[in-house]
Amino acid sequence: MNKKIELSPRLRMVAGLVPPGSRLADIGTDHAYLPAALIQEGTIPAAIAADLRQGPLNRAKATARECGLTGRVTFRLCSGLEGVRPDEVDAVAIAGMGGETIADILAAAPWTRERDVPLVLQPMSSMDDLRLWMERHGYTIVKEELAREGETLYTALLVRSGAMVPLTAAERLAGKNTNHPLRGAWLDRWLDKTDRALTGLARAQKPAVAARLEELKQMQTELSEMKKEWEAWQR
Repeated sequence: MNKKIELSPRLRMVAGLVPPGSRLADIGTDHAYLPAALIQEGTIPAAIAADLRQGPLNRAKATARECGLTGRVTFRLCSGLEGVRPDEVDAVAIAGMGGETIADILAAAPWTRERDVPLVLQPMSSMDDLRLWMERHGYTIVKEELAREGETLYTALLVRSGAMVPLTAAERLAGKNTNHPLRGAWLDRWLDKTDRALTGLARAQKPAVAARLEELKQMQTELSEMKKEWEAWQR
């Protein structure tokens, strides 16, 4: 009997943003759970599972065999999208990497923007760097999602090519405000980080940090306003 893949909340969030019917390239696939589940559920017909290292790719191949998906998942040992041809895919998922790494992968594959390929991105860090990079390089965020896994919150972005309305510093960090049930906790996370950064800089009492202090105070104000807006939506 073929193995049935059950996705974690983080990967289920990512899966929910993948356009149905698309040929998916899953970059940094590791065990290939995402493409395997999407094929099993009938959301996508086939996928390319790519990884930089042979070990994860071997695990991905084992998943495909155990799930009875031999021939429906193909495998590429490559850095980012270097081993994927533009005509092979209709959508790309890059999950579980730092925001700067995701930006580097997209910078090396400008065809994702030129062909307006739907991108599902799930950054683990440097969200502000990634959003700023996309704003400056012709990508726009169509939708953002949130998921909780254990005590940790994660975000995922559906991105297309196009001009993005310039984001504020707080929006680059926490994304655009929505009435998502987890949005309040997400904003609390960034408010806490900002508060701790402000406390640390205030203790330094160096003239050189004055400008950064003002930036953080502005960030704190913007995040607080977002939280108030979200709370009003919940009433």
